[in-house]
Amino acid sequence: MISAQAWADARLLWDYHRMHHDVQPCSVAVGLGSHDLGVADVTAELYRQGMAPIIVFTGATSPTTRSRMPRGEAVHYRERALQLGVPDPAVFLEPRATSTAENIEFTKAVLVEAGITVSSVLLVSKPYEERRSYAMMRKLWADVEVVCASTPMGLEEYADSIGDARMVIDMIVGALQRVLIFPGWGLAIEQDVPDAVVAAYKRLCSEGFTTRLLPADVAARPGA
Repeated sequence: MISAQAWADARLLWDYHRMHHDVQPCSVAVGLGSHDLGVADVTAELYRQGMAPIIVFTGATSPTTRSRMPRGEAVHYRERALQLGVPDPAVFLEPRATSTAENIEFTKAVLVEAGITVSSVLLVSKPYEERRSYAMMRKLWADVEVVCASTPMGLEEYADSIGDARMVIDMIVGALQRVLIFPGWGLAIEQDVPDAVVAAYKRLCSEGFTTRLLPADVAARPGA
C-alpha cells in the first residue's frame, strides 16, 4: 500500500523531473533504452510529425529489461517503431550501451560513423528521466542543443500503464539521487533542486522507496 503522502511526494518529484520543453525539429531523435516501450512510441510519433529525419535507439539490457526485452532495448524499440510505420532506413541502432553515459557516447559514435552532422538532439526518455538525461547531455555532448520529450502522462496514469506503481516511484527516487550526485562525478551539469523536492525525496527514501538508489559507498565516491 502506497500512502497518500508518498503519492504526493512522488508527484512533486515527477513534476520536477519533467523539463517541459517545447518540442521542435532537431537533427536526430535519440530514444534512450529502458523497460518502457512508450519511449519508442513517442519517438516514432515525433518522427511522423517531422521533428527529426532520423532516429537512433540506444540500449542493451539491464536487470529490469532482461526478461521483458531479451533481444535488447534498442532492438525492441526499433521493432516497435517499424511496426508503427517508421521506415527502416531512418532508424539507426546502438545495441551496446548499459548506462546513460554510454548511451550518449555510443550514439555519438554511430552518427559519426554514418557521416551525420548533428547540431541538435531530440532526446526521448521516460518522463522521470528527462532532467537527469538532459543534465548528462549538456555535460557529455555539450556542443549540441538538447530538447527533451517523453510520454505525455501524469504520474498515476503512467504508473498504471507500467503496471507497477512501486517500481515507478522507486525509479523516480533513484533518478533524483543521480541528479544530485552526478555533477560531482563529472557526468552532468549542476541544476537547482528546490528544498521541497529534496525533502520529498528524503521522505520517500525513509518510506523504503530505495531499490533504485546507488549504494552509499558508490554514491559517496569522489568527483571525477
